[in-house]
Amino acid sequence: MPTVLRFGPWRFFFYSADNAEPPDVHIERDSCMAKFWLDPVRLDSSRGYPRSELKRLEAIIEENRILLARSWHEYFGS
Repeated sequence: MPTVLRFGPWRFFFYSADNAEPPDVHIERDSCMAKFWLDPVRLDSSRGYPRSELKRLEAIIEENRILLARSWHEYFGS
């Protein structure tokens, strides 16, 4: 599970088994987890995050979308 970004208390990473899916990123903090698709950026699932924090995460992903997408394609070779 390569970490591609750390921002404040959040760790942004990929699951290595996700290569059959469209580009996405997982975010964890404490016992909270979320998964966002990258193109377009949208929430797929979440556990434990309040709505306001999910909106903040979405904004962080939008701001770093190019980096995240590039990291995805470099890791999975596509």
